[in-house]
Amino acid sequence: MKIHEYQAKDILAKRGVDVPRGEVANTLEEAVDVAKRLFSNGAKGVVVKAQIHAGGRGKGGGVKVAKTIAEAEEYAKQILGMQLVTHQTGPQGQKVQRLLIEETAAIDRELYLGIVLDRAAAELVFMASQAGGMEIEEVAAKDPKAIVKTYIEPCIGFQPYQARKLAFALGLKPTQINDAVRFMSGIYRAFVETDASLLEINPFITTKDDRLLALDCKINFDDNAIFRHKDLKELRDITEEDPLEVEASKYALNYIKLDGNIACMVNGAGLAMATMDIIQYAGGSPANFLDVGGGASQQQIEHAFEILLSDRNVQAVFINIFGGILRVDTLATGVVEAARKTNVKVPVVLRLEGTNVEQGREILKNSGLNFIIGETMQDAAQKAVKAAAATASR
Repeated sequence: MKIHEYQAKDILAKRGVDVPRGEVANTLEEAVDVAKRLFSNGAKGVVVKAQIHAGGRGKGGGVKVAKTIAEAEEYAKQILGMQLVTHQTGPQGQKVQRLLIEETAAIDRELYLGIVLDRAAAELVFMASQAGGMEIEEVAAKDPKAIVKTYIEPCIGFQPYQARKLAFALGLKPTQINDAVRFMSGIYRAFVETDASLLEINPFITTKDDRLLALDCKINFDDNAIFRHKDLKELRDITEEDPLEVEASKYALNYIKLDGNIACMVNGAGLAMATMDIIQYAGGSPANFLDVGGGASQQQIEHAFEILLSDRNVQAVFINIFGGILRVDTLATGVVEAARKTNVKVPVVLRLEGTNVEQGREILKNSGLNFIIGETMQDAAQKAVKAAAATASR
């Protein structure tokens, strides 16, 4: 689960990590009021920042520095409600529905800090780089040595000596080291206490008066742990998510929208990846990743089918199921019912194997509906690609 920058900064501030003074604004009037308060409390300028679940906001025109209240009002008017396009939103962009208005900082240096789980090492890795303000993926590709890493033993946790190691690697002044240890320890606590999957501060800045600040912050949470954090669950902003992904989550379905025209219904993430690969190999393009899981009910199958067909780009449906816990006859019944309810108008290709596969095939055969059956994954993928092409040519 993703959250906004202002929410992430609030989580950091509660754990002793210094962030610029600022407030969220949902309307132009609120934005002006926040700017007035900041200027009256000594701010020499304010930053008007679009709040969307994507990076690259500054390059897209979603971050502006204002030196007066009038400028802040003008920038807020420009940004609030705009369709902000960045390299992470795609060409359709994302509508800006709220702003973060915060005081400017006298920046001396821009640095980078981040924590992520290294699955190969089965440990958290704390990363630091002097290349702050840049895309860390770009830094890693061009100069891997520019990123300093320290691994955290799960049973011991992040230690002060590790923070000092990172602080020295960043070239911080001796007078800033103790503050850096406190700063990084707060970041680590924020990561662990919220069951985060990613925490990035980019840029992490030093100011001309030697303060350390999180000028920006990104936190993603592990969806599997959200049940333990009712307060964090309230931070979810479904307006920032694809409507079909939101709908799928209501029924415990894993759905991710893609750019192709062949919808994929599978059970299991590994099979989903293989299905998308084999569609590409057959010359097609997947429209989504939809995993109904190992124990889906007939009702979930019906909802999954409806979600697939809600995407107007879909020109064929490829259902690839290996029945284990999810019996093939249960799937077949759900697909037949869903097809009847939705009056499906695109070809549906199925490749079925596993528990009760013969019963499932009989259900499909006796349904009176025109399903296309693939004997193997490759055969089914080729038929799906061909069927999608036929639909597109109508």
